[in-house]
Amino acid sequence: MTVNSRILLAAALLFALLPAPVEAEISAGPTVRVPNFWNPRARGERVEAPQTGRAVRFLTDDEFPPLHFAGPDGSPTGFSVELARAVCERLAITCTVQARRFDTLLDALGSQQGDVVAAAIPLTPALRANFLATRPYFRWPARFAARNDRGLPAPSVPALAGRTVGVVAGSAHAAYVKAFFPKAVSKDFTDLAAAEGALRRGETDYLFADGLNLALWVGGQEAGGCCALVGGDYLENRYFGEGIGFVTRTEDAALNRALDDALQRVWDDGKYTELYLRFFPVSPF
Repeated sequence: MTVNSRILLAAALLFALLPAPVEAEISAGPTVRVPNFWNPRARGERVEAPQTGRAVRFLTDDEFPPLHFAGPDGSPTGFSVELARAVCERLAITCTVQARRFDTLLDALGSQQGDVVAAAIPLTPALRANFLATRPYFRWPARFAARNDRGLPAPSVPALAGRTVGVVAGSAHAAYVKAFFPKAVSKDFTDLAAAEGALRRGETDYLFADGLNLALWVGGQEAGGCCALVGGDYLENRYFGEGIGFVTRTEDAALNRALDDALQRVWDDGKYTELYLRFFPVSPF
């Protein structure tokens, strides 16, 4: 994933310091769409966490805001981390959170240096061949962005015909535009920052890219209020993946089921929405 780390870190630290929204504010926020990844028909009897006699050890990374990063006091925080803590509360279990380098997380889990990974590791068949994962609690939607002063229509096959769409060369987003908006004029850029700059200067009509990065960009200082997300989200697994969930070892199936059930309860009681609005004031959805 391409990220502008300076923008992301500054934005995430600011978001983390915001007071948590109260329930009335959650239901009254028409500009922020909170995604729902849970099927109400899947609710069943409450699943209790297995009793091991020790704290459940969550592993994360501290360099990918707003999902997981180091807070002002150096402790891990972020959407994934605070969601893990909320799940532990629902299960009435003691949990710890330890930050490690991202590329060591699965190895640490496999060697029993932790019990659950709460980080932005994509859910893939390769991952499931060696580990268990809960249902996704977050996905990366693809989104269009456009300048505010152009009055451009919401993206559609007819609307994009002949319009220039900035994409990162070789990305899944470039392939998606080519496949589903064949009459759009794709303009390749080496990275997302270059594509964002071109949109800001009016050199392209639209930009199609990762919705999380675009949401942070349009709400940040570098965009200067030039642009906004337009149209809806695109979540095709083939192009944009299945998202992320909590990952456990295969032998910890009971813990995995309990985490899945607790995620449903965190959604049902509004805590998921509260955390989402805290860390995503500009929603990627």
